[in-house]
Amino acid sequence: MSPTALPAAGPEHGHVTFLGAGPGDPGLLTLRAVEALSNADVLVAEHEVLDVIRTHARQGVSVVQTDADPSSVSPPGTGTPQLTVVDGTSTPVAVPGAAPDAAHLVMEAARGGRRVVRAVSGDPGLDTCAAEEMLACAAAGVPFEVVPGVAAAVGVPAYAGVPLRDADGADVRFVDARAASERCWSEVGTSDGTVVVSTTLDSVAAAAAELVSAGRKPDTPLSVTIAGTTTRQRTWTATLGTIAQTLKQAKVLPSPDGGRPVIAVVGERSAAARRDQLSWFESKPLFGWKVLVPRTKEQAASLSDQLRSYGAVPHEVPTIAVEPPRTPQQMERAVKGLVTGRYEWIAFTSVNAVKAVREKFEEYGLDARAFAGIKVAAVGEQTAKALVAFGVKPDLVPSGEQSAAGLLEDWPPYDPVFDPIDRVFLPRADIATETLVAGLIDLGWEVDDVTAYRTVRASPPPAETREAIKGGGFDAVLFTSSSTVRNLVGIAGKPHNVTVIACIGPATAKTAEEHGLRVDVMAPEPSVHKLAEALADFGMKRRAAALEAGDPVTRPSERRPGARRRRSTT
Repeated sequence: MSPTALPAAGPEHGHVTFLGAGPGDPGLLTLRAVEALSNADVLVAEHEVLDVIRTHARQGVSVVQTDADPSSVSPPGTGTPQLTVVDGTSTPVAVPGAAPDAAHLVMEAARGGRRVVRAVSGDPGLDTCAAEEMLACAAAGVPFEVVPGVAAAVGVPAYAGVPLRDADGADVRFVDARAASERCWSEVGTSDGTVVVSTTLDSVAAAAAELVSAGRKPDTPLSVTIAGTTTRQRTWTATLGTIAQTLKQAKVLPSPDGGRPVIAVVGERSAAARRDQLSWFESKPLFGWKVLVPRTKEQAASLSDQLRSYGAVPHEVPTIAVEPPRTPQQMERAVKGLVTGRYEWIAFTSVNAVKAVREKFEEYGLDARAFAGIKVAAVGEQTAKALVAFGVKPDLVPSGEQSAAGLLEDWPPYDPVFDPIDRVFLPRADIATETLVAGLIDLGWEVDDVTAYRTVRASPPPAETREAIKGGGFDAVLFTSSSTVRNLVGIAGKPHNVTVIACIGPATAKTAEEHGLRVDVMAPEPSVHKLAEALADFGMKRRAAALEAGDPVTRPSERRPGARRRRSTT
């Protein structure tokens, strides 16, 4: 057992976990943090921190948001919480006093034996308020524990490709510019080691001037990173003497983002030449690209994860909705036939087919054991995964192309000696599957081709999404079938001409072109994962071409007409 295993919460005082949520990337949460979040009754955190930790909390957890205006951005660890209270049941959490602080919030939330997670950005040991809240808990007899997190001052430089130490060694100093005294600046100014400065974007130049005044040479390399460890990360390299001009020329300042936190690294290890070689995160092939995936979240889960691994920000928009068949009797007879031994095989051609059969099983009080003695085929990996989640391991998945044709390539012919039954159950959508049915008949099988569900066009996405599609707000869109092209255009409009259009195959590409779209990327084989790989390869080549030409690396959405002009006026 782990020495930090969750202790029992007290019946009166409950228990508080002070948890470091890291600098922004949800993937940097520790295993211990995930465990604490899954057991929490109440979450207490700022809006941006809640976005990082919510995924791991159990359904119905109460949420106490400690900043009143989610759109306002203040440096983490500063200021008194403004006490916006939200929870899963819309019942306000009682807070004593007229102007309670975070410590009172935490202790009140813990009453009645509840487990509270007080999450802070970065690491609790570096948060200016966490220690005071811990002392308040100790004084009130509320038991607590601390789960460390990745500090922004360490995690952000790592994602920016700026090592703080190397084989040559270095003295590393950490400075919070908002609270640094004149003595602090003098000490780091006379040092030749690496200095990591936590500040805000519009205060970077002032911090650089402090260091120069304290003795640092104006030509000392400097890197500045905003939104570190997220796909909004951006880093500038300059020197202490040129950083103000660099940010001005890049039209970064003045800006409404001026108050956002940044991490600045001062010293030779932040030099531009080194960062060109070590910037592993921002150089991902689709870094920061907003990619439209016309599928439901469930269907797009693995595809979206793959896109994130390339640095993209996937946005799922369902283009079809699934409904029960208009006449359910055919499906009901087929499911009963499964139980009575009517079929030798059942073939699933989609995740939705698995879902439809599973729902019908549950309706009859059946489970995966009803498949005993029946061979099961899946058209591809995603369908196979849905079956495994149901408790069924498929006997046949295409070894080559994941399609009806690929399934037929591996399907055995009917053999009356070895196959006691010659019938196949094929649950499908209301769209015809002649290719698979004809192929199975040619192999000697009888086929019950049954409509298990209907596909209809989904409702239009929110107005904001529709505007982004038509106005060039997306960098790319992945079309996985001709129907996704037709349905997306039908419910949301045609993607802007700056948007990169990626299609899974020639038929889908032809449909896209018929709708007036320019196809930029096509998968080498009909697989959603090969399609994502092809888009990543396109992004990598696009990035390499920009660097070779000496141009800044931009996303497709940043090149739409008038974009530069609009940015220059801000």
